[in-house]
Amino acid sequence: MNAPLQNPHHRPSTKAAVQKCIAADCGASHGITEQIYVCRKCGGPLEIDCHLETFPDPASFRQIWKMRAASQDPRDRSGVWRHREVLPFEDHAPIVTLFEGNTPIYGAPKCARYAGLRSLTLKHQGNNPTGSFKDTGMTAAVTQAVILGARAVVCASTGNTAASLAAYAARANLKCVVLLPEGQTSPAKIAQSMDYGAIILEVAGNFDDCMRLTHELADVPWIYIANSVNPFRIEGQKTVAYELMVQSDWKVPDHVVVPGGNMGNSSAMGKGFDEMRRMGLIDRLPKLSIIQVEGASPLAQLFSKHMQSDSGIEDLQLAQIETVARPRTLATAIRIGAPVSWKKALRAVLQSNGNVISVSEPELADAKAMVGLEGIGCEPASAAAVAGIRKLVAQEQIGKDESVVAVLTGHVLKDPDYVSQYHRGALSLEPDRDGKTQPIVGAFRNSAVRVAAAKDAIVEILRREL
Repeated sequence: MNAPLQNPHHRPSTKAAVQKCIAADCGASHGITEQIYVCRKCGGPLEIDCHLETFPDPASFRQIWKMRAASQDPRDRSGVWRHREVLPFEDHAPIVTLFEGNTPIYGAPKCARYAGLRSLTLKHQGNNPTGSFKDTGMTAAVTQAVILGARAVVCASTGNTAASLAAYAARANLKCVVLLPEGQTSPAKIAQSMDYGAIILEVAGNFDDCMRLTHELADVPWIYIANSVNPFRIEGQKTVAYELMVQSDWKVPDHVVVPGGNMGNSSAMGKGFDEMRRMGLIDRLPKLSIIQVEGASPLAQLFSKHMQSDSGIEDLQLAQIETVARPRTLATAIRIGAPVSWKKALRAVLQSNGNVISVSEPELADAKAMVGLEGIGCEPASAAAVAGIRKLVAQEQIGKDESVVAVLTGHVLKDPDYVSQYHRGALSLEPDRDGKTQPIVGAFRNSAVRVAAAKDAIVEILRREL
């Protein structure tokens, strides 16, 4: 397919969906085709309300979605659009798809032992078309951009969002503009955006500066902003929760653990599970936990501070996040000090009795290597989930016999330099304000061995290894 799936008689959405403010003291509703990103009334975050709890016989969706997995209809070949009943688009919307979703779940016995669990499941979103979970949201956001008649789509990115938006914009014949923090993005991710034809602007600043610029561009009517502040992005990403339940034969895990960067992923997972509970498709929520890295952990700091206070959750629901002016981590995908979707993410955590913690840079690096030993490659940010599970088990927040799903967000080839440096013993965190670097000595390094060009030399090395 070289263009969106079009219908010549396309008309505005007839679904009852609205864009609704999540602020408890507001709750204002806005039209589904209004090009807005925050509430017009109070400036609060928006989410899409499809009134799913009013659907007749939602239990029938289980069988419908299962049957569609064998269909050759282009909509059904997408793990997102296969679940179109829960999306805020009419049946003949001009869908822009690369057949995203359909990502595998893996048993991970080595990671389970490493974390102290009897078993562990990995849901690998890095197996999406552009190599990250962003694709499941971008298909919905770019479809909405086409519906609204946008001429250009724009995002701030640490790399994955840019690659995804550039690919989907190319499919939709839209101009794509990406704002990247100069010198802070994996070359592999920039190369993707280049290849898909995006206009790449390297901003002299960090990701949060790029986000500020997108907010300033939001009032240009022919530009559509595609960051996770966009509620349609979250609609696409929430289908990961639906897909996981189909793959799990509708057995709800005790815990779902995700890395935390800009928080769109955790917000979407929480929304998906909550919708399924309200529709009666599941009878309980899994505990949703978010894992950040110590050098970029504003939500984990907020959560820890308030959960240790006497009022705990009551204070936390009213608290404001303290942004990190200079976030530091080698996991570039979550090197974010001012996450725009933190309120939605925190709501999902509290609603499910989950947790928000941070892990150290060495803990992250070793967890990533452990995932690799399963034969499964992920980018550094993904491994925060496994590192966090290990820490939560040690803190007795997760029981060793409980069922746990870790969401891996990106493919290993998103940042091959990190992998090479880890195994060569050359990995280190960039200098802090005092000019000090933090070398990371990996516990599972696997560097190359020099050997003579002789059979006996090779056999001797193999004998030692075996």
